[in-house]
Amino acid sequence: MVPLSQTTIIPHSQEPYVTRTYPSEQELDKIIHDATVAQKAWKDVPLEERIAIGRKFMKEEFKEMSDEIPLELSLQMGRPVSQGPGEIRGFLERSQYMLDIASSSLADVTLESTDKPGFKRYIKRVPLGVVMVIAPWNFPYLVSVNSVLPAIIAGNSVIFKPSPQTPLTAERFALALTRAGVPEHVIQVVHMSPELVKHAIDNHEIDFVSFTGSVVGGKSVAQTAANAPGFKGVALELGGKDPAYVRSDADIDYSVAELVDGSFFNSGQSCCAIERIYVHESIYEPFVEKFVALTKVKYRLGDPTLPETNLGPVVSLASAARIRKQVADAISAGAKALIPEDIFPQAKAGTTYVAPQVLVDVNHTPSSFVHQEETFGPVVGIQKVKSDEEALEFMNDSPYGLTASIWTNVQDHPESEAIFLKFVDGLVTGTVYLNRCDYLDPALAWVGVKDSGRGVSLSKFGKTVCNFYGAMTYSFRCHERV
Repeated sequence: MVPLSQTTIIPHSQEPYVTRTYPSEQELDKIIHDATVAQKAWKDVPLEERIAIGRKFMKEEFKEMSDEIPLELSLQMGRPVSQGPGEIRGFLERSQYMLDIASSSLADVTLESTDKPGFKRYIKRVPLGVVMVIAPWNFPYLVSVNSVLPAIIAGNSVIFKPSPQTPLTAERFALALTRAGVPEHVIQVVHMSPELVKHAIDNHEIDFVSFTGSVVGGKSVAQTAANAPGFKGVALELGGKDPAYVRSDADIDYSVAELVDGSFFNSGQSCCAIERIYVHESIYEPFVEKFVALTKVKYRLGDPTLPETNLGPVVSLASAARIRKQVADAISAGAKALIPEDIFPQAKAGTTYVAPQVLVDVNHTPSSFVHQEETFGPVVGIQKVKSDEEALEFMNDSPYGLTASIWTNVQDHPESEAIFLKFVDGLVTGTVYLNRCDYLDPALAWVGVKDSGRGVSLSKFGKTVCNFYGAMTYSFRCHERV
């Protein structure tokens, strides 16, 4: 039987939180048609007026809601309430940057005509039409803003489908936009079953689909779009199994602190979380020792609504069971778990509480989770390598390619920057970091390769401004000792 509604379950208590009803197929078709009609008027609103509405949305309407959001987020997806403000800051940073570059990014491109006298040549950017945004639950504001805001500012209308785990986030986002002046039907939140998602993508009035989620979900979206009438665009931001390589000259204390956070923040439920760490054999033992020691003392696993908690539950019982099985399978295959279970007594089978875990003696084989399966939980594998060349080989030996990070001392060893740039050229991934990880700079193109997806968001190359480029980005953090 096709479901008629969805209920959000609070991760830590397993109690129902909110329920939303699905539209019928006929009602969904009407919603999409209303978006088509509204978009034809919205695209004629001058760009500077659309940008002004965007600034009011960001500076006034969304900010007024910001105090209510952290607890609401914790109840929907389980992140500690103390960490909610960080997502709000990131949301506002991205909004600010995209609004700042909107005029230049959407302007006509004039071509010099010296080689063709008498011709005036230019490229005009026009909106796509109706954009369907399918958003995830793990960072529902931070991810959806990448598509929703630039799509609207560019003159499109948006059908906004949130995850059933975080329905209130899309509703708040849309309410702030309409209060700021976005017209009726230009932004519409629609809760949908998988069957309704396919029906919407198949609708000829949907011009573009932006999906963030699993590889399985991305393939389903791409296949549905390929079989739909016409040739609609699809952007897919999918999973990751992101690696880090700690070179022999790295600052161990700094690298450990950053990589522990990059592995376990949000209980590891991030597409760009660190899931594989390769460490040069000369510093392997002290690195692992410090990494384990910090993990043991840093985290308080518990009720995410309490201010002292800094590690919450994973999103569901099914997710917790899957993560535990992956760890058990790795141990059965010869891996060694370094975090004793009794340190985190809340992490019991049959609950959504999963303890952070560090695995060593991992096998780098085609069947190993270390490079094959996305964990999306608080688990990291650490492996010893003999050289930069071996590290590069292992880092690339994965079906995913979202981000990668290199940890090396460029301050005291200037030649290390040249080595980093060789990694940039050799890595098959979307973003390469130096001495940092798990961060999205809105000025840099966010892009994945292989099973991590296709298409671009953020930066002036973002997908909803009608630009499509392959790209690799990299970001530096040159650590200074104090």
